[in-house]
Amino acid sequence: MKPNSSAHEDSTISVLGRGAGPALRRGDAPYFLVIEQGSSSIFLIPSKPEVIIGRGLDADLQCQHASVSRKHARLTWQEDALYVHDLGSHNGVLVNGTRISGSQPLYSRDVVSVGEVLLVLHRGAASSQVGPLLDRVSVRQQLFDEVERALRYQHSLVVMHIALGITSSDLIMLAAAFAQHLRPLARIALLSESELVVVLPDYEDEELLDLLPRLLRELPPQARIGHCACPDDGCDTDILFLLARQAAAAAAPGSANSAANIPVHKKIGPHEILISEPAMLRTYDLIARLGSGSISVLIRGETGSGKELAAAALHHHSSRSTRRFLAINCAALPDALAESELFGHERGAFSGAVATKIGLLESAQGGTVFLDEIGDLSLSIQAKLLRALETQRIIRVGSVEERHIDVRLVAATHRDLEADARAGRFRQDLFFRLAAAVISIPPLRHRPLELPLLARAFLQASRRRLGLSPITLTGSVMARLLSYPWPGNVRELKNDMEFLATTVTEGPIETWHLPAKLGGPSSVASPREQVSASAQSPPDEAAMQFRPLEAELRELERKRILEALKVAEGSQTRAAELLGMPRRTFFAKTKHYGLTPRFVLASADANGDTQSRRSGPSL
Repeated sequence: MKPNSSAHEDSTISVLGRGAGPALRRGDAPYFLVIEQGSSSIFLIPSKPEVIIGRGLDADLQCQHASVSRKHARLTWQEDALYVHDLGSHNGVLVNGTRISGSQPLYSRDVVSVGEVLLVLHRGAASSQVGPLLDRVSVRQQLFDEVERALRYQHSLVVMHIALGITSSDLIMLAAAFAQHLRPLARIALLSESELVVVLPDYEDEELLDLLPRLLRELPPQARIGHCACPDDGCDTDILFLLARQAAAAAAPGSANSAANIPVHKKIGPHEILISEPAMLRTYDLIARLGSGSISVLIRGETGSGKELAAAALHHHSSRSTRRFLAINCAALPDALAESELFGHERGAFSGAVATKIGLLESAQGGTVFLDEIGDLSLSIQAKLLRALETQRIIRVGSVEERHIDVRLVAATHRDLEADARAGRFRQDLFFRLAAAVISIPPLRHRPLELPLLARAFLQASRRRLGLSPITLTGSVMARLLSYPWPGNVRELKNDMEFLATTVTEGPIETWHLPAKLGGPSSVASPREQVSASAQSPPDEAAMQFRPLEAELRELERKRILEALKVAEGSQTRAAELLGMPRRTFFAKTKHYGLTPRFVLASADANGDTQSRRSGPSL
């Protein structure tokens, strides 16, 4: 390798492995550490518009290895950003092991492979704060890579959306103003003339709380910042972008807002539901509009997705809300008794009819009747139901007298009733009568914004009912929940959270607490299977003494951290010193183990320890 460094003859160059030389001074020009054929050297990158890398004699950075083309790659400067471009070389250009196509920005410590030659970029302290402004495509790829890294190594990751509130023609200067507050790994992207996105790897809660006011001071007074975290709020690139944008939209001017504050709590009669998905928000807006009418509504959705809650919401928004809401599971009605149950019967109508019985439809006078899984009704019952809907009259079994009913019918199914009607499995005339309006409820796997919220809500509600202290889910557990398809939808999630709330005595909930279906230990029975098996056969005491070593080590580590926090009266800095642990490592572990201020205080109260309630630094 023969670096052409004539443009920097007055710069200090250190050639490694080729004789002694003075060290590169802090703040000097950016350079490559060039590793070629067992030796390495420094190549200072000129500030001229174009720098050619290749084997040719006219190349600025000459490489001797045969794997390098005569004109292999080109470096260009755009503002303060350095880009590399493949010039159609035979062996291509790789950045951090990935072959590039077109131009790609380079950041400090990126490794560029030019054939068999490695170029490791270093940018001096004066220019290494933050990489260049990215575009939408580049930042999406950057975030995708960071999400994978965060999940693989259990690192924290924060995504920020900055809505300026004004149109700025000089966003580069504005971004540079607050880039000084960010660590070198941070990435800033320009979305529009009034929006920026910032990707912050390895930022813990306390660091973020310290960073936000400093950023707001650099921004216009009407600017809003929204932020979310991976995997606590989501594990998908698009979801994280959306959450950060929603959080910013919900923030007050001149303030920051977390995605945790986004969920909408809707009170539907005795029920309270959590909604944050745009599709679900619009679905419930539609339900509110349909509720004020009287037409029949067909709700479609998978089992456990929340169809009954949607029906209850229709009733809640209607003029019938003060009357009865009656839910009937049609799949649970035996064919022989379905007519009697729905329409009632007279005394002596059949063997065993010792008294007159009012049918379910008649019992809900003035209210709403919800027929769940209506596709399971027989064709003969469907015909009688159609007549009741059209005439608002029913005839009890064993009677000839028609009786007036005043009910609004809402039906639900997980089946394709239109296809069933074409195939003759469902009455077509009843289908058209029921489907005056149709509401589709998305399955839980299509609602990744709501899944973390629902999981935490179900978990804490179960703990409260059991009289137990709050417990948290680790990021790795949340990643497992988000990757599972949930065939049983919300009902299945609720059941699993109730089980974990009952069986995990002390938090946080770790992956080894999960059943095999969620990626828990497959070589041993899941906790649920262990509970079931213990009821059938006596436990093997020798085997019961063993559990994953990792679980025992983490339990001990968590216990010591909690003890240190209590002694330090909640000060993380002091607690870290007591344990001889780096502060950043300590911060990350308190978050991982769910040792929030509320948890530490609750734990202290449970032990009769009032020391942690003294005024002083909080977590």
